[in-house]
Amino acid sequence: MKILITGVAGLIGSRMADWIIENVENVTIYGIDDLSGGYIENVNKKVKFYNLNLSNSNDELSKIFNECKPDYVYHFAAYAAEGLSPFIRTFNYDNNLRTTAAIVNECIKHDVKRLVFTSTLAVYGYGYGGVFDENQQQSPIDPYGVAKYACEMDIQIAGEQHGLDWCIIRPHNVYGVKQNIWDKYRNVLGIWMYQHLNNEPMTIFGDGEQTRAFSFIDDSLEPLWNAATRSEASKEIINLGGIEEISIKKAAITLQEIIGSGNVVYLEPRYEVKHSIPTYQKSVSILGFKHQTSLKEGLQQMWEWAKKQPKRNRFVWDSYELNKGIYNFWKNNA
Repeated sequence: MKILITGVAGLIGSRMADWIIENVENVTIYGIDDLSGGYIENVNKKVKFYNLNLSNSNDELSKIFNECKPDYVYHFAAYAAEGLSPFIRTFNYDNNLRTTAAIVNECIKHDVKRLVFTSTLAVYGYGYGGVFDENQQQSPIDPYGVAKYACEMDIQIAGEQHGLDWCIIRPHNVYGVKQNIWDKYRNVLGIWMYQHLNNEPMTIFGDGEQTRAFSFIDDSLEPLWNAATRSEASKEIINLGGIEEISIKKAAITLQEIIGSGNVVYLEPRYEVKHSIPTYQKSVSILGFKHQTSLKEGLQQMWEWAKKQPKRNRFVWDSYELNKGIYNFWKNNA
């Protein structure tokens, strides 16, 4: 069996590769990443690695598919800075929508058995009273959600017109060992860890009453495998991740308890969904998902890992495509 994983140096991609190598026999894994948001140290040594930017390398991508001839493709590569996406529109669409179109083309050409695509809860927008269910009409409120919803639609069209088999996963607030904690625009739990390690206060946008269902990555790995290999997952759209609604404020307090210290500073609110409560029944019945790791348990594991990480330069955008309306905390002189 041959498997191709894009975004293999990121959290989901690297941990997925680890899980497959540890649990599946007679498998070869090929991985693609441009190392813009992940690190080569995350990539399992048994992965055949290609350093490639998918947004402008169609010929190189074709060569990789011709070489590895994958049975299954996991397309995890993305730039998932949802709150920043209104200020980097073209970058957002290039790195989320155009890259996915390139992957879809190759999957069709090479008769891939199934494409597993990670979308986002951002496609729901506000949802129905903060509840996000797979049967709802999608209505994203930011360019990141628009890009991912367009990807979903394109994949489904490829299924209808070209016979591509697919499974679309909508993960949410995923965290864990190997997460990028050096990006100031995404991954709130990782941002807090970076801030504490660098003697900075933990920052919260608004009042901290926003609620999210945080998802420890290890709980989702076997379900992601099932998304590729189970017949009942064919052409299904499935929310995947934590089932407990937790406020941002409570999450910060939980991390403070683990660390044993830490101050919180409240900043101006940003344009975002207040409450995010995804349904999870399909992930249980189709993918065998089990919510096994509490936020405190998961944060404890991630914090122990974070303390051992090298001191890296924090990623900061030098300039934005649009400065009008940019939040004070993201201004380049902030």
